[in-house]
Amino acid sequence: MEFFKIRKDIPFMRHALVFNVISALTFVAAVYFLVARGLHFGVDFTGGTVLEVNFSRAADVQQVRAAVEKLGYGDVTVQNFGTSRDVMIRLPLRQEKAEAKQDTVVMPALKAIDPSASLRRIEFVGPQVGRDLIENGLLGLFFVSVGIVVYLWFRFEWKFGVAAIIANLHDVVIILGFFAFFQWDFSLTVLAAVLAILGYSVNESVVVFDRIRENFRRMRKSTVPEIIDNAITRTMSRTIITHFSTQLAVLAMLLFGGETLHYFALALTIGILFGIYSSVFVASPLVMWLGIAREDMMPVRKEAAADERP
Repeated sequence: MEFFKIRKDIPFMRHALVFNVISALTFVAAVYFLVARGLHFGVDFTGGTVLEVNFSRAADVQQVRAAVEKLGYGDVTVQNFGTSRDVMIRLPLRQEKAEAKQDTVVMPALKAIDPSASLRRIEFVGPQVGRDLIENGLLGLFFVSVGIVVYLWFRFEWKFGVAAIIANLHDVVIILGFFAFFQWDFSLTVLAAVLAILGYSVNESVVVFDRIRENFRRMRKSTVPEIIDNAITRTMSRTIITHFSTQLAVLAMLLFGGETLHYFALALTIGILFGIYSSVFVASPLVMWLGIAREDMMPVRKEAAADERP
């Protein structure tokens, strides 16, 4: 489906070097902030206590947060979930009270605000569990990346696989760089968003790569940059429609999903924007610079068996 059709190919590859320099600088900045500041891991990774509290009326999140902070918790997360009367409180790990039940400390302060406050659920996450989650998350990123390379290697050609994984890791590192720079809370939901962006970005790359392969067979007198420019231009209508529709859903979560979905939707928003950018200005130029040629797209011909007749 094409709501609009661009008749003249846009010369993306003419400016590929400039955009890749910008990408490299952005990537280096993201790595710097990851090393210098690090990620602000949430309770899911660092350990702590999660409490779900129900109130008889709509809870004042700011008032609840202030009451909990007065107890000496400096990095507490308070957010609504489900309804405005339900509140989730995430308390950081405190060594002196690691094994104690935090509800005996927090609930009296909450009942002072609203006597009807009742504890629905309490969970304690130890630091060892947090370390295991970090290790498993990194393993997940690694195996997803390897799977993408293998998939594209078999479907297209190894140069496409290398270009796609570099572009996708570029997206992941930049998302993490944003979270490190602004010190946003990095939780399991954000990790899920990062893994989702890996699959989402590679889908966009596959669409462009498939058109490039088709163009190599159809545009026999064109140069490699012209073939890639045509592939990107011809898929642009599909790209705009797909990403715009996806971004509408993500924007709804970002604006109306509350604090529970805020950083999840924020990670998806950054990933969608950079996913479009990397597919056009990172993956495609890398394929060109890796020396993709028409011969790579042609099926390998098996030599005829030698005639053994006397």
